[in-house]
Amino acid sequence: MKLITATLLDELTQRAATSPRRRANHNIHEMPEDPLQRLFIAPEPDSYFRPHRHRDKTEFAVVLRGAFDVLVFDDDGRSRVRCTIDPHEATLAFETQAATWHTLVARTSSALFFEVKRGPYDPQTAAEFAPWSPAEATAEAPAFLAKLRALKVGEHVS
Repeated sequence: MKLITATLLDELTQRAATSPRRRANHNIHEMPEDPLQRLFIAPEPDSYFRPHRHRDKTEFAVVLRGAFDVLVFDDDGRSRVRCTIDPHEATLAFETQAATWHTLVARTSSALFFEVKRGPYDPQTAAEFAPWSPAEATAEAPAFLAKLRALKVGEHVS
């Protein structure tokens, strides 16, 4: 039996705070080949999740700590949906449909969510990154993340 403790989640958020990517994850599934991928993800507010989509997989997440904004885009990078996910507010979980451009922006430090999606995990095909977004760890990424924070529904990200 696997037990998920508050101490484990505290350690995960501490690892995120010192990670170069400013996030950390803890996998519940055993291997990338597992048919169901289950993991806790702890990002800091300055962690950049590049907008992406999963061609043939839905993605489900429950926010356990902190708050996030989830943004959904059309093919050209125009924001179509923006919602705050917060376990202390009305919406605490979300699911994105397959082939939907999306990203998450952590609103608070020590934020944490639990994600579930169909496996297996193949890093070559797991996500298709939006061509209108900069890659992680580039000079453009922090400014792009700032745009995401302020983006309103109907606005284009570029």
